[in-house]
Parts: sequence; structure tokens; C-alpha cells
Amino acid sequence: MSSVKWTKRWKFTIATRPSMPGVWRKKEGGFLVRGRVKDPRTSKLREVLASHVGPDAHAAYAWLQEQLAAIRSETPTTPRAPMRFADYSVSLLERKVATGAIRSAKTREEWGSVLSNHLIPNFGSMFVDDIRRTDVESWRTRFALKIRTGDYSPHTGNAIFSILSVVVNCFVHEFELERNPVAGVEKFDTRGHATYTEEEPNALLPSELPRFLGLIRHHHPQHFGMVALGFATGLRPSSLRPLRRRGATPDILWNEGVLLVRRSHTVGAEVMDSTKTGRDGRIALPDEVMQILSWHVMHLPEGPMQESDLLFPSELGAFRSTTVLQKPFDDIAKKMGLLKRITPRAMRRTFQDLCRAAEINDVVTRAVSGHATVEMQRHYSTVSGGEMRESLAKVVSLAGFRAAIAASDAEGQRVLEPSGGKSGGRGQLGVDRGATRAG
Repeated sequence: MSSVKWTKRWKFTIATRPSMPGVWRKKEGGFLVRGRVKDPRTSKLREVLASHVGPDAHAAYAWLQEQLAAIRSETPTTPRAPMRFADYSVSLLERKVATGAIRSAKTREEWGSVLSNHLIPNFGSMFVDDIRRTDVESWRTRFALKIRTGDYSPHTGNAIFSILSVVVNCFVHEFELERNPVAGVEKFDTRGHATYTEEEPNALLPSELPRFLGLIRHHHPQHFGMVALGFATGLRPSSLRPLRRRGATPDILWNEGVLLVRRSHTVGAEVMDSTKTGRDGRIALPDEVMQILSWHVMHLPEGPMQESDLLFPSELGAFRSTTVLQKPFDDIAKKMGLLKRITPRAMRRTFQDLCRAAEINDVVTRAVSGHATVEMQRHYSTVSGGEMRESLAKVVSLAGFRAAIAASDAEGQRVLEPSGGKSGGRGQLGVDRGATRAG
């Protein structure tokens, strides 16, 4: 009997010649089976490649034929929808943009990125009515492995899954399908992946803010107005960048001291004529803030910046970039020796903490910052140890802890007195008073 010759194929060491069609003996034992068949759900070839431990090549061949037959039998049980996932998802995005369901350029950009980089590579070739829950769960398992290796965070996975759910729910309703492939599929677990932590709250303490603002004004005076307004109102940077100081429809009413929040700028030169939440805001600004904004406008350089209608124009008179404040924030944090990272989002988070310290009603806080829900307001809040200690001290005071202790001491003194009324070393219970007080 001639010796078997081996070769490396498909990451396995197998015999150079198959024992049967699609079946090769493996050097370490068992068989490698490989076959391809047209998948009726995608109209593309689908590969079966697996190790098989069996008594002989005939058993491995029979197993391979069973797998191929199972794929061939996956014929659609519902009328064929006319679109594959790739075509449907792109058309859905176009419809949402056309109807105004998606108005933000950033949201449109996010959808495009998620579709092209994640969803279409996984589901694109499948007809929408053939996508099953097992397909979604399979994608979820593969992405979970990427989360475990640190390639992605669970928050990113949930953002992708949210867009997948929107697409799937739309075609389920549109084609009146009886089953929903995403129904019951759980989101990724975000425990252990907190966006904000004790060490990284992305917020400044009230005691840190004056120096931070002072250093911004000294080292980056061109950004002082925007930063001061951001900390004073908690507005998103996307709401600050498109503010107009003059023109046919100014957003700051100088005589009234009022700021109108009704636009949002996210990407490029596009502006959405509404806020992120769809609710316009009207903020009555204090005199100090109005004085800072007036100072800012007075110091705008001549040329495009002075000629622009924007309150915070770029050097070309256009919108500031989305990252314009990041370098100044990094610079000042370094100068202050802060061990925590501070980003422009700290303006919004710090504002929430300042409002609590000033005991401002939550309704007023949300009306200024534009938070739509209590949950989002809490998400952007950081409770410091000092604030918690002071708050609990008020609770303890209201609960009458000191009075209770005083009453307890008085009662203990009464119980420890001897029956004859004379003071002694031990009371009726035979307990030393010093030991009782120490205890």
C-alpha cells in the first residue's frame, strides 16, 4: 500500500486526493468535508466546510450530503419580496431622508456607515423575507466576540442593532410578514462598560470651573464666549455652533437678553432647522452672560468673522468644526493638572451638577438644557462625594439623629442611676456607665 501524501488546504493538513467526492482524510485523524450548493434564500453559492469524526469516508460523505440537502430545502415559505436587504435598507434610508424622518446630517452619516460597514456585509445578499432570527442571533454572536476582544464596545453594538431593528421592523410591516426576526433578540450587555465613571466623570467640580474658565479666556479668548455660554446653559455644541447674532432671524435678542435655540449643526455646512429633540428653546440669559457675549462680538476680528451673521463663526465666517473645542479643552486640562479627561461634553454635564448645587428646579434645568426626559438628565449628571455628603447631612438633620442620640443618652443616664437616687459606679442593670457610653 502506497504512503499517503499530505497537503495544506483550508487551514487543514489533508490527503492530496479525496477519499470520496468532497471528503478528504485528515492527517490528525477523521475527515474534512467540503461542498458548495446554491442557497435559495440568496441565490448565491453557500459553502459547507467542517471536520467530521466518523467510522469511515462513507459516513462523512453521507453527512455532507445531508447538510447540502438541508440548504437546498430552505425554500421561502412566504411570497418572494422583490428586494434584498442591501437594496431595501438603502431605499429606506433615502425615504426617511426625503420625508424628514431623518433630518440630521450626522444621523444620515451614521446610518450610511452602519449599513455599509456592518449590516450589508452580513445581511445584504439575503431577501428580506428570508431573514430569520437565527441569522440575527448569528450576527449578534459574532459581534459579541468582537466586543470581548475589545474591537468594539457594547454601546456601539447596540447602536448598530437599533438601526437593524428599524430596518427589519419596517420591512416586516411593509411586506406584512408573519414573523419578525428581531423580536425577542436581546441587546448587548453594557454592564462593566460605563460611559462615565467615578474616575472619568467628564465633568468639572464647581470649585474647578472658575479657574478653567479663566484659563480659557487667557489662552483661548476666541473660544471663551462659546465655552461660557455652554457651561451657563448646558446646550449641546451642535446647538451653539449655528447660533446667529444678527440677520433676518437672529437667535440672540440683545435688547431682551433672550437666546432662541431652534437650529442644530452636525456635519459640514448643513443645518437642521430644529433641535435634536425637535423642541425649540427660549432661554432668558442673565446679565453676566450677555456681557460676555457682547465682549465676544466686540473682539471678533475684522473680515469674514466680523461680517458673518453667526455668533461663533470660524475664521472664514462659516460654521466652526465639530471638534473646534477639543484642543482648547485638552490644553487647559493639562495646564490645570487634571487627572480626568475633559471634553466639550463636560459643559453639558457640569451644567447639570451646577443646577443641583444651586437647587434649581428640575423642570427649569431641562427647559434650559433641552433634555427631553428625566432619564437623559440623570445620564448627564455627576453626583460628587461632597454633594452627596451635604445632601445626606440634610437628611440626617431632618431625621433628628442628634435629638435621638441626646434622648438616648438622657434615658441611659436615668436607667443607670441607683434606686436610692444616689449616684454610683453601677446602675440597676449592673453595667458600668463609662462602658455604656463608650459602647
